[in-house]
Amino acid sequence: MSAAVIACRTTPTGHWEVLTRAPHPALAAWVRRYQGYREWSSQPFRRREAPRGIVALIVSFGDPIRVLDGATRGTHVSFVTGLDERAALTEYTGHQHGIEVNLSPPGAHMVLGVPMHEVAGRCVALEDVLGAAGRALPERLAAAPGWDARFALLDRLLAGRLAAARPASPDVLRAWALLEGSHGCVTVETLARELRCSRRHLAARFREQVGLPPKTVARILRFERATALLRCGDDRPDWAGVAAECGYFDQSHFNRDFKAFAGVTPTRFAAALLPDGLGVSG
Repeated sequence: MSAAVIACRTTPTGHWEVLTRAPHPALAAWVRRYQGYREWSSQPFRRREAPRGIVALIVSFGDPIRVLDGATRGTHVSFVTGLDERAALTEYTGHQHGIEVNLSPPGAHMVLGVPMHEVAGRCVALEDVLGAAGRALPERLAAAPGWDARFALLDRLLAGRLAAARPASPDVLRAWALLEGSHGCVTVETLARELRCSRRHLAARFREQVGLPPKTVARILRFERATALLRCGDDRPDWAGVAAECGYFDQSHFNRDFKAFAGVTPTRFAAALLPDGLGVSG
């Protein structure tokens, strides 16, 4: 089992601890990572949650979190959020404590057993997609004796649901692998040609098992690659180099997509990055 990566940060108004670990290797095709977190803030703390190429399960043992804008606006505790092409602004005051499980969209389709367009761009209560298991999971994880035990419990739960699930469609898996492997730099025409299917067929499959159209997914993956480069870069990003490496036609194309997905310019986004991978301030 891989070692956990721990990040901590303390300020006059709060403290943040995040522990990141990979799932059991047998789950790696479907489950990207586990992230345990415990945070305190004496003042309202905002994060900008930009689109990513994953489906997130949030299992909370702490206070509710508020989403301040967009289709997911409201107060949420434990929930699933699917692929989204819009950033969300979240806020909390007090105590956040729980686990975030990152799933690939085909993996999420198998684990949840629902059409992925039903969770795309939404926050759906955990019990609404996992039933009794979703209602019991926060208490079970909170009662477990430490993070290792919690991650092991998740390994068993997810392995069981994946084993019982209907297998993902081979054409969706192939298309997803091509998109993810290229960070979105594959055209829909290339995907359809590779799979020997129509664009309409591919779009229908993606709606069911991924949640958004292939072209939108490709744009999200390109954007996610750009944000990853910003996180590991220096304080003065080479914007033209980032745009070129991520497959954008030019700087204006990069800026338009960034503003559409992040809701802010690349410069503002980079300036708002929190240290140690703790997110993006709102």
